[in-house]
Amino acid sequence: MSANANLYAAIETSARRAAHTVAFSQPDGSTLDYAELLALVGRYADALTQHGVGRGDRVTVQVEKSLGNVALYLATLKVGAVYQPLNTAYTAAELDYFLGDAEPVLLVADPRRADTLRPIAAARGVRHVETLDAEGKGSLADLAADLPGETPTAVCAPDDLAALLYTSGTTGRSKGAMITHRNLASNAEALREIWAFQPGDVMLHALPIFHVHGLFVALNTALLNGSPTIWLPKFDADAVIAQLPAATVMMGVPTFYTRLLAHPGFTRQLCAGMRLFIAGSAPLLAETHRRFEAATGHAILERYGMTECGMITSNPYDGERLPGSVGYALPDVSVRVVGEDGAELPRGEVGMLATNGPNRFLGYWRMPEKTAAEIRPDGFFITGDLASMAPDGRVTIVGRGKDLIISGGLNIYPKEIEMEIDQFPGVAESAVIGVPHADFGEAVVAVVVPRPDAALDEAALGAWLGGRLARFKLPKHIATVEELPRNTMGKVQKAALRERYGTLFPAG
Repeated sequence: MSANANLYAAIETSARRAAHTVAFSQPDGSTLDYAELLALVGRYADALTQHGVGRGDRVTVQVEKSLGNVALYLATLKVGAVYQPLNTAYTAAELDYFLGDAEPVLLVADPRRADTLRPIAAARGVRHVETLDAEGKGSLADLAADLPGETPTAVCAPDDLAALLYTSGTTGRSKGAMITHRNLASNAEALREIWAFQPGDVMLHALPIFHVHGLFVALNTALLNGSPTIWLPKFDADAVIAQLPAATVMMGVPTFYTRLLAHPGFTRQLCAGMRLFIAGSAPLLAETHRRFEAATGHAILERYGMTECGMITSNPYDGERLPGSVGYALPDVSVRVVGEDGAELPRGEVGMLATNGPNRFLGYWRMPEKTAAEIRPDGFFITGDLASMAPDGRVTIVGRGKDLIISGGLNIYPKEIEMEIDQFPGVAESAVIGVPHADFGEAVVAVVVPRPDAALDEAALGAWLGGRLARFKLPKHIATVEELPRNTMGKVQKAALRERYGTLFPAG
């Protein structure tokens, strides 16, 4: 890497080498080559500069997936600012918290929501609210179209912030993980190496880009490799099947693979030109792994990561890809399994997985106590996931010490949902759990105790939650019980609830 640690400087170098190679193609036949991408990013960087966005400033983005969104992400890196992507499903009430915590200079919003969000942003001191590429004048795209693209690439140090990604906290309050240029660059370079990216590889991209998987793992790796990317607005099995013959690499959440297996048009012949299928963001059922290999001849490569560290481990490209295992630590990444005292456990024992390396985030935004609690003095981050390690270093995740639910590749923290449910009239208390689901990996289930004098309307509760929480957080099942199981200390035994409701949904 050059003296400039800005990730965009490395992408810029790669893009110049691949100048006349297609960077992105879309199902409508439109394409954007790498030279055109560089010019577009330059114009967006000019637009950011005109809005007063500079080094270290946060840019909060909640827009639908588009190539304009990619250009905005790269332009934010280019000017040395901090990119903060948000799930498009978040409600205005949820967005209010993120704006108050991150204090961005600029909010880029969906044009359908911009007017609703302007007063919220103003109350939080956000100086500018813009749309990205709405029709008509006034969007960032319109502004960028008339600019020369002359903003220089900012010179950044390795530990300068590149992104601020919010993840769930133990109290239900989201934490902003501070992601540096070193974190992003080291991860993308390692993945390009261990997954054997090569000239001629074509990435099929159907993931969202408000998330580590789609934005950093897939996009950064493809851009650093100078690869063409087939750009789909979302996962649609028909669209993926139509584009697969032109691709060599696909990254997806387990839901993608279960839906492809269920599609009559998904055949072994269709996958003949594919080099690699990669799965992550949620546990891949061993049964899905076996069925996919039987149907296509390809063993899905499962890897493991998290918001705070990007990718941590991966099954080997050359070597056995064991169903249920997440493989070995990435180059320059260290992992160990520790007990409650923080001491490393013997191989084969189950404990908490801890990790350190150039991919490990700096800490939590404006939460020094939380940072100190989760990053040990020796630099190892406690992931919150329970794991075992084989004698050769292969890691298997066996559960989560935290109650985090991962559904469809998205992180959901039960406490946030419980806090909303407990405000509903007639509810005494609640417990939210994740249970196995063949399509989503895990499904959200709410177990609710009504007040003794109240009759709980489960449908009304579900509808009420729909106006307060993003859709992906909504329970797929609400169960009513007289009391929650507790241990002698009074703590709700969620393991008992998961056992009780674990077969609600078909396993496959």
